[in-house]
Amino acid sequence: MKKTISAALAGVLSVLMLTACGSVPKNTVNSVDGLEGKVIGVQLGTTGDIYAEDVKDATVEKYNKGADAVQALKQGKVDAVIIDNEPAKVFVSKNDDLKILDDPFVVEEYAIALKQGNDELKADINDALKTIRENGTMDQILNNWIGEDAGKNPYTSPEDVKRDNGKIVMATNAEFPPYESMEGDKVVGIDADMMQAVCDVLGMELEIENIEFDSIIPEIQSGKADVGAAGMTVTEDRLKNVDFSDSYATGTQVIIVRKD
Repeated sequence: MKKTISAALAGVLSVLMLTACGSVPKNTVNSVDGLEGKVIGVQLGTTGDIYAEDVKDATVEKYNKGADAVQALKQGKVDAVIIDNEPAKVFVSKNDDLKILDDPFVVEEYAIALKQGNDELKADINDALKTIRENGTMDQILNNWIGEDAGKNPYTSPEDVKRDNGKIVMATNAEFPPYESMEGDKVVGIDADMMQAVCDVLGMELEIENIEFDSIIPEIQSGKADVGAAGMTVTEDRLKNVDFSDSYATGTQVIIVRKD
């Protein structure tokens, strides 16, 4: 019996020692310049991933989901996470041990990705985006997902829309609330509503596919998806593989760190 108790006690002490050794380090990143030489967490294939590679002497850890990068930050595996501002606010609101630095990392424009050479669809989408900007629909969508009026005025399609002009398949990654997330088995968010409004103007059906973020562009290139809408920024690297619509929203890449 004494041997059993001793073995159990040794196991407990071992766990306590591992816990102490694995304590989360203090935050040392307090500005954009503070990222130099640090370990940065990003979601694979995102703009944060692209820009983080330019930080001097930094090690970039890539995760399939933004939430996984945030969890790694909480555990002390990375020193900071670079991610879009709106998803960052959602993550921080659910984790009181994290904060967003005041300094933005970079300001960017979000647009819809399309297959290169699909000029007719691009022109149609740009015309539809212009329409929903001018008639206030885009502002309604943004305000329903961002700010103090969030949830008060959801977008609904007009009842008289005739959907006889075909279908648009939209590829996205439902890991960027409020731009896209899952509600049950449905993709919801700014991008889902925006593309639905575009399809309403064009008289088309919308089908949304939820896939990995770094698979969106290959999906468009292969023709399996017509567009990609996932808080995507126009970059030189992406323009080598896809075209983009006009911008529909302005985003900011920010830095999440531990509070202490």
